[in-house]
Amino acid sequence: MARTLLLIALCVLPALVSAVRPNTKPFSVEGRVYCDTCQAGFETPATTYIAGAKVKVECKDRKSMQVVYSREGKTDSTGTYKILVSEDHQDQLCDAVLISSPQNDCKTVAPGRERSRVILTSYNGISSETRYANSMGFMKAEPMSGCAEVLRLYQEEDV
Repeated sequence: MARTLLLIALCVLPALVSAVRPNTKPFSVEGRVYCDTCQAGFETPATTYIAGAKVKVECKDRKSMQVVYSREGKTDSTGTYKILVSEDHQDQLCDAVLISSPQNDCKTVAPGRERSRVILTSYNGISSETRYANSMGFMKAEPMSGCAEVLRLYQEEDV
């Protein structure tokens, strides 16, 4: 009986300890926030990047869809954000989400570009702790001048 308890303790205890302790190397969620100056719905050569935009990483439970983790960050002068997440969110749905833009002329969230899914677990074969989120964006109320030429670059030509 004592040997069985000792065997269980030696097998189960290390697993419990490693499951409870936080990651020694935190995940770094990185991405960019842009202003869609041409209302194209995607990044173009006329796109500008927003410094000081607020972003958050939010993780939800898969079953209840309740938020179980949230951490905010801001973009730097290049429109890039880096948010450190120290926990492994193996069974949760995690997204980078736009909060606000400091630019008064570019505050409307671009449809479909308000969030980006990120995988925050070490159990998926990715060796790096850096997780890159797709760019998220706001759009101007009125397109700037010169957008017709920019959008013409994306038109298909009939052959």
